[in-house]
Amino acid sequence: MSKETTIVHLIRHGEVYNPERILYGRIPGFHLSDRGRKQAKRAAEAFVGHDVTLLMGSPLQRVQETAQPFAEITGLTLETDERLIEAGNRFEGLHVKGVRSQLWNPIRWPLMSNPTLPSWGEHYVDIAERMMEVIGEARERAQGHEAILVSHQLPIVCVQRHVLGKSLAHNPAARRCNLASCTSLVYRGDELIDYIYTEPAQELY
Repeated sequence: MSKETTIVHLIRHGEVYNPERILYGRIPGFHLSDRGRKQAKRAAEAFVGHDVTLLMGSPLQRVQETAQPFAEITGLTLETDERLIEAGNRFEGLHVKGVRSQLWNPIRWPLMSNPTLPSWGEHYVDIAERMMEVIGEARERAQGHEAILVSHQLPIVCVQRHVLGKSLAHNPAARRCNLASCTSLVYRGDELIDYIYTEPAQELY
């Protein structure tokens, strides 16, 4: 195995237009807000001059739109990969926060029996497994260079916690994966040697 340094960057999509404030999950048709497009552009500008040889993204519209400025800056064609998709969630389409939260309804409670899995959706371990699989393939394909993978908050958080040796079960309020943020995994050969988190679009939050 070559000992060249390879960097895999995980980019979270920008802000989504969601006036009803529902949990949109994998529901199609949710696109970036005007601010979300600016966030994506700002994040992409951080990669000017970088040696990026691979660009991949989730099939969902908000990721495809976030990835567009990255394609323009790198000159690469976006490859869509289902393994980068948002986590499955049986509460999609519902209000899940605040006084309007439909999680107060007892009919939903059986789905919340085990938050460590979580019982209401795709299990954390399965999310981490599919994400690490595509990261491994991207690392091999971009060996000695950089790869950009555009995805969603929870899948990226599962990767963060996995590589840092933390429990996959966590408090969502403690996540460190802001809009258009970048989680960079630095490899020497197949060994992870560094983990870097940045927020290139911070001024647009």
